[in-house]
Amino acid sequence: MLAIVHSCSTEVDNSRKAPDLSSPIASEHLRYKKPSAVSGRTNVVAITPWLAPIVWEGTFDSALLDAIYAPRDITVAVTVTAVGKYIRFLKDFLETAEQHFFVGFKVHYYVFTDQPDQIPAVKMAAGRQLFVRQAANAKRWQDISAARFKGIANLIDTELRDGADYVFCLDVDSKFHAHWGTESLGQLVAVIHPGYYNLQLQFSQLPYERRPESKAVMSADEGDFYYAGGAFGGEPSSVHHMLSMCNDNFEQDARRGIEAAWGEESHLNQFFWFNKPTKLLSPEYQWQDMQAKGTPEVKIIRFSGIIKDYADIRPGWEG
Repeated sequence: MLAIVHSCSTEVDNSRKAPDLSSPIASEHLRYKKPSAVSGRTNVVAITPWLAPIVWEGTFDSALLDAIYAPRDITVAVTVTAVGKYIRFLKDFLETAEQHFFVGFKVHYYVFTDQPDQIPAVKMAAGRQLFVRQAANAKRWQDISAARFKGIANLIDTELRDGADYVFCLDVDSKFHAHWGTESLGQLVAVIHPGYYNLQLQFSQLPYERRPESKAVMSADEGDFYYAGGAFGGEPSSVHHMLSMCNDNFEQDARRGIEAAWGEESHLNQFFWFNKPTKLLSPEYQWQDMQAKGTPEVKIIRFSGIIKDYADIRPGWEG
């Protein structure tokens, strides 16, 4: 296993214990806007039927949340996969993350790559570190995408259970544009896909895997939201359980010669149908630059997938 560290420290602190968040405590004399049950965001759904919050701009106070989490000395791990030509996106990902992602908190970036000598030098704030882990390339982008689930699960097993309080798994061909912080923390966190959040679609019209032969199958009357595969996270143990189950189902499909409609994203959506996320992030947290810059619901774009030529960067891409 290869490790390259860009930081003031060369070791991960594996002696940490997860902070007790059962009773949030705010700083003394902290002032924030008075809560209201009759004003605020009225054009979006801010809570699910299973009472999980959906985070939109205007539904949280970042100063209050930061004041609650800062004394707990949390560490947030981020995983990205940058193999083959995807290495070209890493510099912008890291530089924009340093500007917007959990600013003021400890962040450990874990980069899975087949080109460790191409890792860019990015200046990071105190307490923020970069670690490199060896990953193999493949002839098909689907295999690369699926392999990350197993790689991240192994990373959690060996390093993150005690070395981080939360972990987010993000796509490297993306950029941060605005604040992404403690409002996103939860036991199991999913992001609503930007392509399907505001369409009045029946469950049968969402792009779930429909073939009963696949372990990712969802019937025409099943589903809640359609979740993005490029951003999810939570507490390490919960993320590990999710990745392990999705990887097992993916491998069972592979042994039978089946590939779900949208690869690991299909398996992710099927998992979330049976194992409800405890917090949902709005499409602000996984926009697509090919879409309009905003909508009446999406007032701010925090993180987005950039426009790229898939035929150029994805091995075996057929559209």
